[in-house]
Amino acid sequence: MKTRFIKSIVATAKTTETRLPWERGAPRAAMIARRTEQQDQRKSA
Repeated sequence: MKTRFIKSIVATAKTTETRLPWERGAPRAAMIARRTEQQDQRKSA
């Protein structure tokens, strides 16, 4: 059962396309904006 579960997870991971926050595009721009905003708040405090 354990090996079947692991094989299932590996197969799903190979077929699923997950967008990570540091990829190009809108998610990356939003992540950078949040990070910059947090740094600005730290400096002003």
